[in-house]
Amino acid sequence: MRPARPEFSSGPCAKRPGWAPENLRNAVLGRSHRSKLGKSRLKEAIDRTREVLQVPDDYLIGIVPGSDTGAVEMALWSMLGPKPVQLLAFESFGKDWVTDVVKQLKLPAEVLDAPYGELPDLTKVRKDADLVFTWNGTTSGVRVRNADFIADDREGVTICDATSAAFAQTLDWPKLDVVTFSWQKALGGEAAHGVLILSPRAVARLESYSPPWPMPKLFRMTKGGKLNAEIFEGSTINTPSMLCVEDYLDALAWAQKIGGLAELKRRADANLAVLESWVERTDWVAFLAEDAAVRSNTSVCLKVVDPRVTALAADAQADFAKKLAQALEKEGVALDVGGYRDAPPGLRIWCGATVDTDDVDALTPWLDWAFASLSAEFAAA
Repeated sequence: MRPARPEFSSGPCAKRPGWAPENLRNAVLGRSHRSKLGKSRLKEAIDRTREVLQVPDDYLIGIVPGSDTGAVEMALWSMLGPKPVQLLAFESFGKDWVTDVVKQLKLPAEVLDAPYGELPDLTKVRKDADLVFTWNGTTSGVRVRNADFIADDREGVTICDATSAAFAQTLDWPKLDVVTFSWQKALGGEAAHGVLILSPRAVARLESYSPPWPMPKLFRMTKGGKLNAEIFEGSTINTPSMLCVEDYLDALAWAQKIGGLAELKRRADANLAVLESWVERTDWVAFLAEDAAVRSNTSVCLKVVDPRVTALAADAQADFAKKLAQALEKEGVALDVGGYRDAPPGLRIWCGATVDTDDVDALTPWLDWAFASLSAEFAAA
């Protein structure tokens, strides 16, 4: 028994069930993205995103360059500066935003960090400061449970990197002023495009504050001190791939057809439940996120806890985890499941909504097989 679809990569993720290149036959190719037809497809992607994610009507949605990274950095470069800044850093991308803010923008920010597999002390989040954080740690397998740690009467803006949370978890929109994601992680779309969602408070910040540093063209969201509203109506800053946009539209149509956000969340939760049941009865493996209450249902990170492996030097443990992933890929049962390069050594299995639960279930015996095979080699050596 093998997974029918062995794509468990955490980005780009598995295509939606039933995907085929023929689904993209209506793509606007060989035409300007600024043509009436091109803009209508971009606007449809924005409208369908609003419907599936249940984005409030007064929030703006734009398609931007540079994947989720580009979307986050547009917000950082455009909005930070007038208030104190706090950052939550509990995985690799959160740490990247610390680098942007502290070393590139050179702002005196407060960093609330935590080891991989844990969350920072959220009680230290201040209502008078701007907050930058990842909702779901793509490289650590940890997510915030909700946005209760953000004050209702906050004075700053919240910038939320939701790239592995969107379409699988409930986002508390009233607490979030900037939300970003890339559809290549969320719904298995093609890479290079990001989505930027702004609340009215975020728009007010853009129109009331002009940063002191030079602003690259790709980051400019205002003209003459006013928001460039066209960006959020289908006129992109630079040229998008209309083939990728069509692919995103296909994924959104599938999401709507199966039941929208509720069903997407149910599928991700069911996938996680399979792995939780397997880990509970398996003594050689554990979740990097030990607290089930904050465990991701998309980017599920596993660590090897067998004492024969944990007794090895750090580089040898990393090599063991790498060989696990290689063995699974060689058999064609799990592709691209190695842990993120900056994270503790282990496996990372994407369990988002585009993955079928039957495939996760079929994978677990192969995980045991890979460990047993490598353990036998280790014992022989």
